[in-house]
Amino acid sequence: MRSRYLGILACIVATVFAQAQQDTDSLDMQQLEEVVVSDSRFKLKRSFSGKTVISLGPEVLERYQGVPLAVLLNQLSGIEIGGSRSRQGEVLGVYSRGGRGRQVLVLLNGVRISDPSSFSQEYDLRFLSTLNIESIEVIKGASSTLYGTNAVTAVINIKSKKSATEELSGEFLSRIGTNQSSKDQNYQLGSFTHSARASGTLNKLTYAVGVTHDYADGLSSLSTATNEEDPFSRTVTQMRLGYQIEEALSLQVYGQESRLRNDYDESFGFTDAPYRFESRQQRVGLMSDFQYKSGSLQLNAAFTEYDSENISAFPSVFKGDNLIADIYNRYSFGKQIYTVLGLNYSKDRTHLANKSVFTQADPYLNVVFVSKSGFNLNAGTRLNSHSEYGNQWVYSFNPSYVYRIDKGYLKGFSSYSTSFLTPSLTQLFGEFGANPNLEPETNRTFELGMEISSQGKFRGSLLYFDRKEENAVIFNNSNFQYFNADSAIDVSGVEVEVKWMAMEGIELNTNYTFTERRGDNAIRIPRHKWNLNLGYQINTRLFTSITYSFTGDRRDTDFNTFTDLTLESFSLYGLYVSYKLIPNRLKIYLEGENLSNAHFEEVVGFSTRGRNLAFGFQLSL
Repeated sequence: MRSRYLGILACIVATVFAQAQQDTDSLDMQQLEEVVVSDSRFKLKRSFSGKTVISLGPEVLERYQGVPLAVLLNQLSGIEIGGSRSRQGEVLGVYSRGGRGRQVLVLLNGVRISDPSSFSQEYDLRFLSTLNIESIEVIKGASSTLYGTNAVTAVINIKSKKSATEELSGEFLSRIGTNQSSKDQNYQLGSFTHSARASGTLNKLTYAVGVTHDYADGLSSLSTATNEEDPFSRTVTQMRLGYQIEEALSLQVYGQESRLRNDYDESFGFTDAPYRFESRQQRVGLMSDFQYKSGSLQLNAAFTEYDSENISAFPSVFKGDNLIADIYNRYSFGKQIYTVLGLNYSKDRTHLANKSVFTQADPYLNVVFVSKSGFNLNAGTRLNSHSEYGNQWVYSFNPSYVYRIDKGYLKGFSSYSTSFLTPSLTQLFGEFGANPNLEPETNRTFELGMEISSQGKFRGSLLYFDRKEENAVIFNNSNFQYFNADSAIDVSGVEVEVKWMAMEGIELNTNYTFTERRGDNAIRIPRHKWNLNLGYQINTRLFTSITYSFTGDRRDTDFNTFTDLTLESFSLYGLYVSYKLIPNRLKIYLEGENLSNAHFEEVVGFSTRGRNLAFGFQLSL
C-alpha cells in the first residue's frame, strides 16, 4: 500500500515538472510595493506604521490553498499555535509573545468572536477554515485602544472572501491525504476536505454561499498502548448578501453555522475512552459602510449563539450568546492626520445553571500623524465601561521615524500601551471553580524596534518587547478554584523577520523569536523558535516551496501527577507544490509535512503527526 501510494504521488510530481519545463513563459520580476496595513484602520503605507503587522493577503492564501489556518499562523514570528502539529481536532492554544489564548483577540469581519460560555473566552480556531477567507492580518502587541478587551498580545483580523464580479462564479476544492503518526506509517487515506462556493454580482446586488466539510480519522487523541482512532469532523455553512444602496452607501448581511464533532480520550491516566465533544455555532451579522468626503462611517455587528456538550465521565453542557457592535467614524485631515472615533458595545450571556450576563460600552479615539519630515505618531485611548468592574482607561503611544533611502527606507519605532482583560462569565459564576471575587487582569507592553526595506526586494526587522501582567486569572489545582495570581508575570523577547526576493521568482521568508516568561511555569511556550519558507515561482503555472521549523525546549505539566516536565526541541520539514493545469480554472497541489518523520511531543501524552502526504485540486468556473 505504501509503495503504491508513493508511486502515484511520484508520477504526479514528475508529470507536473515535465509540463513546467515545456512552459517557457518568463516571469517578470515581482516588484513589491510597500505593504498596506490597517493597524490604524486606515490603509497607510507600511513605512508609516509603528507596529509589527503581518499580512496574509489573497495571493498568499491562494498560493497555499488547502493548508490549515493553524499551520499558516504557526509559521509567523511571535506566534505559537499549540496543537497545530497534533491530531486534527485537538484543542488549539494560541500563544503570542508568551501570552495565553485569552489574550489574543480574533476578529471576523470586524467583530470579536469568542464563546462567553467557555472558561477563558478564547476563540476555538478549530471552527475556522481558510477556504472562505479573503485576508488575514496579525497585529502583534497590545491593541486594546482600537480593539478592546482580549487584545493584549495580538489581534488576528480575518476578512471573508468577497463576491465575484461576474453574475455567477463557482469554486470547488477537494483535499485528500494521510493522517498518521511517526510510528504508524501505513499511508492509508484518513484526512478529507471538500468545499463548494458560489458567488456573483447582479447589478447592485452581491451574493455568496458556500459549504466546507472536513473529516479526519486514523490517529488516537492520546498516545496509548492500543491507540484507538478518534475521528474529527467539521461542517461550515456560510451565506452573504450585499447591496449597493447608493454610490456612497453599502450594506451586507451574512449568516454562518459551524458544527464540530471531536472524539477524545481520558487524559487522567492517559487511557483510550469513548468520549466526544460536540459543538454548534450560529452567527448572523451585518456590515454597513457610508463614504463621504475625507471620511467614512462604518458599522460592524453580529449576534452569535454557542452550544457545546462534553460527553464523558464528567459530562457538561455549555451554552451562551453574545451581541457585538462596533460603530466608528474615520476622518482624514489632508494626508497628514487620520482619526478614528468609535463606540464598541458587547453583551455576553451564559445559559448554565446560573444564567449570567455582563455588558461593555467602550468609546475610543485614535489619531495618526504623518509628517513630511519622517516623524509619525499613532496614539489613542479607550474607556472600558464594564457592568461588573466599572470604568478603566487604556491608552497607547506609538512614535516612529522614517529615513528614506533611494527606493527603500530605514524606520525606527517604539510603543507603550496598556490593556484590560476581564475574567470570563464562567470563571466568575460558572459551575466549576468559579470565583465571583476575581479582579480584572491588567497589562502593559513596551516595544522598541527597527525595520529596513529596499526596492521592494528586501525587508528586515528587529524588535524587542517587554510585557507585564498583573492579576492574571489562574486555576488553583489544590482547591479547584480560579484566583488572581499574587505575583506579576513578566515576559520579554526578541523578534527577527526577513523577507527577501533573492532572484526572479524566488522568495525567502524567515523569522526567529526568543521569548522568556518569568513569574510562572510558562508551559508550552518555547524560548526559541525559527521558521523558514523558501518559495519558487518556477513559471506562471508552477509554484513550489519548502519549509523548515525549529521549536525549542518547552515546559509542560503532567496533569496526572501535577509535575512539570521538559519537552525536547524538534525540527520539521515541509513541501508544497502547485500547478495550474488550466490557468484561472484548474489547479492541483501536493503537500508533504514532517518529511523526515520526526518523533516529537507537543503536549504531554498526546499524539503528534508524523510524515503525511496530501493532494488536492481547486476548480474555478
